[in-house]
Amino acid sequence: MYRAFMESELPSFKESNPQLEVVAELNRSQHPYLKGLYKNKNERVVSVMNMTPEDVLLCATRLRNSLGRKAVKLKTRHVTKHPSVQGTWTTDMQI
Repeated sequence: MYRAFMESELPSFKESNPQLEVVAELNRSQHPYLKGLYKNKNERVVSVMNMTPEDVLLCATRLRNSLGRKAVKLKTRHVTKHPSVQGTWTTDMQI
């Protein structure tokens, strides 16, 4: 499946994204993977084992669009610089 992606989808992905450096390597006896190296010295590796060429293209697009850092979990759902003195509004407030 990964070879089909390299033959059919990879050349068009390279042409449509000239800002990326795309390197294809053939490693025997290893599962196929995509590796994204970012300018902030981070890297992200995604396994593409048993994926169709369309799914591999989707993973490559997601690697291109991501920032290369871990997702930050917010402590609260409501983030503001100036919190309300009266408290946050909820749906079960009694007026």
